[in-house]
Amino acid sequence: MISGGGTGGHIYPALALIDALKAHDKHAEVLYVGTHRGLESRIVPERGIDFKTIKIQGFKRSLSPQNFKTVWLFLKSVVTARKYIKEFKPDVVVGTGGYVSGAVVFAASQMHIPTVIHEQNSVVGVTNKFLSHFVDKIAISFESARSQFPEKKVVMTGNPRAQQVANIQKTAALQALGLKDDVPTVLIFGGSRGAARINEATAAAIPELNQRDYQTLFVTGQVHYNKIMNGLAQTALAPNVKIEPYIKNMPAILPEIAAILGRAGATSIAEITALGIPSILVPSPYVTNDHQTKNAQSLVDAGAAELVKEADLNATSLLHAVDSLMLDETGRQKMAANAKKLGMPDAADQLLQVLETAINR
Repeated sequence: MISGGGTGGHIYPALALIDALKAHDKHAEVLYVGTHRGLESRIVPERGIDFKTIKIQGFKRSLSPQNFKTVWLFLKSVVTARKYIKEFKPDVVVGTGGYVSGAVVFAASQMHIPTVIHEQNSVVGVTNKFLSHFVDKIAISFESARSQFPEKKVVMTGNPRAQQVANIQKTAALQALGLKDDVPTVLIFGGSRGAARINEATAAAIPELNQRDYQTLFVTGQVHYNKIMNGLAQTALAPNVKIEPYIKNMPAILPEIAAILGRAGATSIAEITALGIPSILVPSPYVTNDHQTKNAQSLVDAGAAELVKEADLNATSLLHAVDSLMLDETGRQKMAANAKKLGMPDAADQLLQVLETAINR
């Protein structure tokens, strides 16, 4: 049984783990428990995975009557989780983050079912911090997370998402978008929904990017696309610049990308390091405990990325950062090699071994 929800950072590692499990044992049975409102309610059933839901919500960080409802929903969700566990009879229960995994994994631990949690970020989330006292094993993606957990339970596995993208081969993905496959290309994007500050800086830099010898693939996010294109209505796009609202299969295009400018979420970091892609990271300042900055810093310290604070991002700083990387092939190669050293291309298999250890405890 696997539970993780709310954001792609919790869902995609779970799906990568399921893929690895199925590859090892095609008869393995999996039940995914999420919420009816999170991204998992759409993504998981689309993959043909059995899916059940629990109603739960997070705590407000300020004093709020809503927190009384949160406690009540948590207790109720634990009861529901126990029901699912009794019906499914899992050998092991895995939590990849999000409030829903808190109820499911806690219920399993109280029923003496083997339990494992996976932490994708360098700063431990509140749910995993809570669960760390009850679970059998804790898998981490960043060494900096180790000290935030009970030491004896921790195993470094990396992010299972890395294994999904590590062996992706080059295709004609850039040509399909109208770009050349033999010209260095920088990918600029702010995640599946886009990032306003990154979009604004990139849009303002388009006249200059039009004149560069390298190519720019700018992915705005669906909700921002019309605004960006309306703002550029009087600006002609050169053949070396392509603007897209969304790329459905982003991993398929990554092997053709020379460098990335984007956020520093756990999934992005896993993909960047698995493939060894040089990056300019602009951490979101709106995430809990500023964990994206700490994620990015781990790459910067290894010489695998550059960091630009969102507050410092504008057309000028964006162009300077991108030019510095795209016009320095030797520097890109060195950064790529450093990024590759951080990658864990067998992360999903490593996590499977942790599950086996928990089951045989």
